Amino acid sequence: MSDISEKPAGELWGREGFREDPYIAAATLDEAGDAPAVILPLAVWLGLEDDVRNATNRKIGVSVAPGESIDPLLPLLDTIPVIALQFPAFNDGRSYSKAEMLKSQHQFKGELRAVGDVLIDQVAYMLRTGFDTLKVTHAVTLTRLADHNLHDTPVYYQPGRGSHSAPGTYSWRRVPGA
Repeated sequence: MSDISEKPAGELWGREGFREDPYIAAATLDEAGDAPAVILPLAVWLGLEDDVRNATNRKIGVSVAPGESIDPLLPLLDTIPVIALQFPAFNDGRSYSKAEMLKSQHQFKGELRAVGDVLIDQVAYMLRTGFDTLKVTHAVTLTRLADHNLHDTPVYYQPGRGSHSAPGTYSWRRVPGA
């Protein structure tokens, strides 16, 4: 196992491993300068003109806090390259629901990113609910991911993305009432 103080090449993790993050997080588009890829807070992103938001020379993603609604994004999902759902604390699970809805109900095809207090115990479930990448800062989680030390349970109590192995099978079963 690696030394906890040893950092991987980047903090952005996906199923392929760590990679450098092409996006910068900024409070405003002006603050981002001429960065080619930026993630803006939801209110700022919604306030942008359509031609600015859809500029071909710059990728502009959106960051959504747990208490914010994703409803204003739904008609524009095909224009959003990345949605970063925030996890301000490990015990705040509201972004799991948003991830599942974006991927399953609304077929979001862009990158879905978990940002914030991401712990190793949450990674498998984050992947099952639809996250593509994780912005990781927790030292133990960084080390375990760098060592490819990710374990998932073979059966799931609740269904979710990836929990069905074949059409018509269930990760759990309800018995119909009499």
